Amino acid sequence: MVIIGLMSGTSLDGIDLACCQFNAVGCGVDYTVLAAETVPYSPHWTARLATLEQASALDYALADVQLGHLLGREIKSFVLRHNLSVDAIASHGHTIFHQPERGLTTQIGDLDAIAAETGLPVVGRFRQLDVALGGQGAPLVPIGDRLLYANYEARLNLGGICNISFGDVAFDVAPCNMALNLLAKRLGQPFDDHGSLAREGRVLPQLLTAMDALPYYAQSGPKSLGKEWFVANFEPLLDPSINTADLLRTTTEHIAKQVANILVANGLGSLLITGGGAHNDFLVELIANHAPECNVTVPDALTVDYKEAIVFALMGYLRLRGEANCLSSVTGARCNVSGGNISGQMLKSKTAKNRFFDSINLHKMLEISVLGAFM
Repeated sequence: MVIIGLMSGTSLDGIDLACCQFNAVGCGVDYTVLAAETVPYSPHWTARLATLEQASALDYALADVQLGHLLGREIKSFVLRHNLSVDAIASHGHTIFHQPERGLTTQIGDLDAIAAETGLPVVGRFRQLDVALGGQGAPLVPIGDRLLYANYEARLNLGGICNISFGDVAFDVAPCNMALNLLAKRLGQPFDDHGSLAREGRVLPQLLTAMDALPYYAQSGPKSLGKEWFVANFEPLLDPSINTADLLRTTTEHIAKQVANILVANGLGSLLITGGGAHNDFLVELIANHAPECNVTVPDALTVDYKEAIVFALMGYLRLRGEANCLSSVTGARCNVSGGNISGQMLKSKTAKNRFFDSINLHKMLEISVLGAFM
């Protein structure tokens, strides 16, 4: 089955697209990436998404639909550029609110709009069922870690927020690029390229102590972070009156320490690092220095940059097969679920690009329901 995975992260780097072919192999899954790209957001969309949590209900609803149409058009162009034959789309969307303690998580990018633009079935809203069942709705990538990257004891994603998985456990560790990019922009840069800006700064001990003392780090899992937590708890520590290079150095040290604490405490001997932060050589170096017994690996660029999009493609694949794609051991929900809504099942493109009805038994697919998630 060929699925396009789509990811839009809190760091607002752009839209990650990965077209993957999946094949069941015994009890596991084999995959091949057929094409992958990142499409940057326009300045208009970057600014809009960065402040949407403060918008009116009408503006929020419009952004949901309009982003869906934008994503659909970008997917359609991606398919044509690479001459792809695709069965379905799996879209994470873009998170605006994530407050699982209140039973709330929202990702915009309307699924019906994507389906209408592409003529393809779309799987999305992966987090909502898990949250409704008392879970965190995050992290979601551990199912991919289990099925696709099991050769490593631990897997770390350095995105807007960094998260880790090992064994049957996974959780958000700390803010990452959300904080580092904010500080880099104060110096006129979109991000801290290879960590060079932080490398020039110095650690501020009192600030580092304040960061490490945030109550979130003392909580046991399952737990997850959202932008709301960052704005309320972490951003106030990044005082603009303090030298920005020193803030970057201290924040980078803080992230590395929080990751290393987990590696050391759990005796983890191998770590796979992916996500945009894997290009931050200084951050990776600090993690390795703070956890010298752990073998740290940064893989090929394709895996580094598109692992999350690949995993969401996998989640769509599992959802269409009616198999669990969200693990209660990770999120704290009452049970594993096959999460995700499916839009556009009845669409059938007139072109050979859409082989959906050739590759999926429609009758079986229509039998998949929320009840099936409890199996």
